[in-house]
This record gives sequence, C-alpha cells and structure tokens, in this order.
Amino acid sequence: MKLSEVAMAAAITVSIAGVSYATLNTKSVTRATTEVAQQVSCRTVDEAIVAYEARHHAAPTRVAQLAPFVKGDISAYRITDGRTTGPGC
Repeated sequence: MKLSEVAMAAAITVSIAGVSYATLNTKSVTRATTEVAQQVSCRTVDEAIVAYEARHHAAPTRVAQLAPFVKGDISAYRITDGRTTGPGC
C-alpha cells in the first residue's frame, strides 16, 4: 500500500466522520442556523416597511406594526420620517 493511498483513505474516513457527526448532532447545527436567521438589519426593516405599505396603503408609524413582516427582534430599530433608524443604519 502506497503512502498516497493511506492519505486518501484517511481523508475519506475523516470526511465521513464529520458528516456523521453533523447528522447526529442536529441540535447544535439547528441552533447556529436559527441564530443567524434571526439577525435583523436595516435592510430587513426597510423591506418590512415596503411590505406594510403594500398591504395597508399607508406608511407605518411604529416598529411594532412591522412585527408580522419580520422574523427576529426589531426592537432596536425606529421609524423616523418613514425611514429606518437604528444599529447599522
């Protein structure tokens, strides 16, 4: 058996072990995915404002009105003169 064959077999074994771990440890993978998905940005709030205006034919006056259009915490943002203000805006 050549050294390159041993290296290839080791790489395949490590790959299979990693995939198996990720498959069996779904809670940690799901938690990390959920945390990333719940992060909100100014763009998210701006898109929620557009969706609100399309449905209600009026601009929202409070961030609480946007809750049905956003998944995640938008409490750090405000609506000032029809525009989003908050972290990163």
